[in-house]
Amino acid sequence: MVSSSHEAMHRIFQEYPGLFSRVSEVLGVEIGPPASATVMPTDLTENRPLERRVDTLLRIDMEDDQSYLLAIEAQGKKDPDKPASWMYYLSYLQAKYKLPPMLLVVCQDRATAEWAARPFPVGHPQSPVLTLQALVAGPHNMPVITEVAEARKDLALATLAAITHAGDPDIGAILKTLSTALRDVPETIADPIVELTAQGLGNRPAAQQWRNLVAVDLSFYKSSLSEEIRDEGRAEGRSEGRSEGIARSILLLLAQAGVDVSEEARERITGCTDLDVLSRWLLRAPAAASVEDVFAEE
Repeated sequence: MVSSSHEAMHRIFQEYPGLFSRVSEVLGVEIGPPASATVMPTDLTENRPLERRVDTLLRIDMEDDQSYLLAIEAQGKKDPDKPASWMYYLSYLQAKYKLPPMLLVVCQDRATAEWAARPFPVGHPQSPVLTLQALVAGPHNMPVITEVAEARKDLALATLAAITHAGDPDIGAILKTLSTALRDVPETIADPIVELTAQGLGNRPAAQQWRNLVAVDLSFYKSSLSEEIRDEGRAEGRSEGRSEGIARSILLLLAQAGVDVSEEARERITGCTDLDVLSRWLLRAPAAASVEDVFAEE
């Protein structure tokens, strides 16, 4: 799994092309839902040494037979040279495809997002010949989704919102909402969202929170992230002893679920060496409302 949060911020639109119509509403520019969308080649290089590539390029076809090109760029920091590249992309696309281009810049940093949203003029200050005005999605304008019902209405938008708020103080609540919304969702739908979210969080502390939530709330979906979590669990079990590793997992799951564990219960869990019993407790832990639920029928 590629760990670049940069890639996740634009790849999500490849996976869910209709997402842009909902993002545009958030940004105050209502672009209707597409009839179809096609992922286009991202290489904008001409027959010269300078290579230029846009992060993601989609052709959006509307039901009224109108079409446009959507260039999506993930921007991690301010770059004074980038607006010139964006202008090149847009003029090149207009000339090559004879379709109106749009530019969406996705950011995880508020200062970068506000910078990217500024108009960038080209030409003499008193008479600019061109002005670039990108649409920008970032922590300054994407919704903070902490209601499960709202997340379930649009899982793709909820995923993008979580990625853009990766550094938000409330990211724990945001991720918990998303993982809860994914419960009982078919794996074919949940898997790409699990992976994109992990990828989008990159190396931030929130990435470990998401891994824990995947383990607790999503019952180890058969995604590459889930397999990685399993592998880590096996490695931990080998290094610390199988029973000790399972006991630690039980306590971690209970802590993640907010279940209070008394010292007596903690000692019962950590002192147990019966792997069958520990396995039963481990299976009960994610759904337990109290520590007594873990010990039921023992």
